[in-house]
Amino acid sequence: MDKSILKTWNSLDQEPQVTEIEALRLMNDEQIMDKEIKALLYIVLAYHRMKRHRDKDPLADQFIDEARVIDPDNPLVRDLYESIQLLKAYTLLKETPYEQWILHETDHDSAKGKKAQVMYDEVEVVQEQWNEELATKNIVDATSRRLKLYQEVYEHLLSLKEILTEALDSIEHRRINIPVKQVNEKTRKLTEYQDELYQRLPQFLTLSVNENPLESFDQMVGLSDVKKYIKHYYQFLKYQQYRRHIGFSMVDAPGLHMIMTGNPGTGKTTIARLLANIYYELGILDTKEVVEVNRSHLVGSYVGQSEENTMNYVQQAVGGVLFIDEAYSLKREGQTGNDYGQAVIDTLVSAMTSKEYGGKFAVILAGYPEEMRQFLWSNPGLRSRFPEQNHIELPDYQLHELLQIAEDAALENDFFFTERALMLFESLIEKERVDDSFGNARTVRNLVLKTIFKKGASEQLEDKRHWLDHMRISEQDLNFDETSDDESSSPIDRLHSLIGLNSVKEEVEKLSSFVQAQQKRKKRGYPVVPIQLHSVFSGNPGTGKTTVADIYAQILKECGLLKRGHMVVASRSDLVAGYVGQTAMKTKRKVREALGGVLFIDEAYALYNGGRDDFGKEAIETLVDEMTRHNENLVVILAGYKEEIKQLIASNPGLSSRFKKYLTFPDYDEHELFDMLAYQTGQYGYKLGDHVEQLLLDLFQSHEVEGNGRFINNLVNEAIQYQAIRLIDKEEEDLHTITHGDITNAWRIVRRES
Repeated sequence: MDKSILKTWNSLDQEPQVTEIEALRLMNDEQIMDKEIKALLYIVLAYHRMKRHRDKDPLADQFIDEARVIDPDNPLVRDLYESIQLLKAYTLLKETPYEQWILHETDHDSAKGKKAQVMYDEVEVVQEQWNEELATKNIVDATSRRLKLYQEVYEHLLSLKEILTEALDSIEHRRINIPVKQVNEKTRKLTEYQDELYQRLPQFLTLSVNENPLESFDQMVGLSDVKKYIKHYYQFLKYQQYRRHIGFSMVDAPGLHMIMTGNPGTGKTTIARLLANIYYELGILDTKEVVEVNRSHLVGSYVGQSEENTMNYVQQAVGGVLFIDEAYSLKREGQTGNDYGQAVIDTLVSAMTSKEYGGKFAVILAGYPEEMRQFLWSNPGLRSRFPEQNHIELPDYQLHELLQIAEDAALENDFFFTERALMLFESLIEKERVDDSFGNARTVRNLVLKTIFKKGASEQLEDKRHWLDHMRISEQDLNFDETSDDESSSPIDRLHSLIGLNSVKEEVEKLSSFVQAQQKRKKRGYPVVPIQLHSVFSGNPGTGKTTVADIYAQILKECGLLKRGHMVVASRSDLVAGYVGQTAMKTKRKVREALGGVLFIDEAYALYNGGRDDFGKEAIETLVDEMTRHNENLVVILAGYKEEIKQLIASNPGLSSRFKKYLTFPDYDEHELFDMLAYQTGQYGYKLGDHVEQLLLDLFQSHEVEGNGRFINNLVNEAIQYQAIRLIDKEEEDLHTITHGDITNAWRIVRRES
């Protein structure tokens, strides 16, 4: 930003055009040579800090002192310094009980003397805390009204102190002379001075925090449509109150009860508290208290307890607001007779309409949008108590709004992001924005606090550090991914370390290169080819489909295409339910679990058996819909036998249009099977004895091996067990060698089982 804009700021009664964060970044990023600019930056920082911290702030004082050293004759620097002294003077007078100093002519001389001594002591305390240098400074600037007043009050205190000194001196010399009228006039004048000091303060030092609930609401980030609605609602309530005041009545008033829907962290609880403030400010409710409950507070474990719990919280909320979070959980689908959530709903509706409690408290129900919709439709009695116009849907925050929330959260804790750190923080937010469970503002705040914790835990305190060092959040403070050495190998390296699968490796590497190239084109603003990543992995069991799918997920994460890069393995039983309506829900839940990664459906052909009433068809249709909905946030891999998978794809046009990439996993040949066996035994510290390699190659060549890698895994396990029997029986010392006999025995067992 242009630093010269600072020089256009010429009055403390105006808001500086530079924000606190901008000022901090300018301080951090640039070597400022212009002393006027640097002094003004310090004044901007002090100004904003004093708005945020109503009490004494040592850093604000430090910034003002820095500015006075750099450019003492700058009018703004001087004005802010004098304003701070005025504020301190006002606070001193406000905290001094001079209203109790009034003397009465009828008081006994000893009583007058004691009160005069108390007054003297307290005036002396106030005077000693006055800035004597400023109070006695020669005023040259004719516009320095604040300084003139400051000096005038100081002179008044000195005058009062002088009168009290003379009075106390007369008492000491037994010629009591206390000028009661004069002392009382001086004391009353202090009240006038206190008010005048307050009036002379710049407006930013006198504005009360959260003066109006609507102003507090306006300060929230985003939510423009909701803000507009709340303002209209506020005006309607005021209008309704006015009509009632002049004698009109409204039988069908919409009432105060509200429904708030939105994903986590969208501000439901905050807005409920602001609504309570609005109701209280307008005199509609007696208190701005919000009683916050959820299912665990209300639902009991035996007959009658739920009703009792509910009424206890209703009674607590009388005069205020009862806020029920995740209200839909009160009515669980398929709940049994032992679930008493319905009793809570019935009791609540009864209380809302009863003569005793009706109209005396407001109910706000909150939760996820879809779940709340279904909940209300299944409870007509409850739904009728919440008119349509009292339904507020809070949207998810946009990325730029989340970044603003992050900056605000950091600043509240006296930190700021450098511009490069903020760009990196944006990518951290994007990684979290995977599904509907994303916590919006809550997640962002938690990320900020995690960053602050990491900065505090990793940095060493140094005596001579600059104050900026304690506030700056830089790129290294956001480096959360501290992977261990054994996880340091890239997914491509893991792919190449697999035995065999040369055609699969080539295909996956080609896909990886294509994705990376398209990502580069996208960043540079070039047209990109649509990336089709949903794939079909066909092959016999044990050919490495699951292993390659996991590596594929990691490759896509490394390319920046998937946010989490995890893999969720599912089969028919994870997607298909036994009765109508439940299959879609099961499938959606599994998709939600996989968002940001890969959904690997093993033996996917089991979803389709050609039957007209098969619930697998519903699972397929739901899967197609979810793939469309989460197009850039989900990769689906169908795995199984080649011919059966082809039939599944052909059964649904949606599947055939979405699965363009087919990878065939061939069976392993005898040399690859042997390499796998040698690798596995070596992993456990075993070695193969004489003639074992030739034995295995002959066996693999002369027999058809079913199960590929799984067969090898079973063979190794059995061979190790036979070796153990041999060692115990013959008390041999060689604990490492797998012999010809161990393999022969193991082969016989595994072949029989397979």
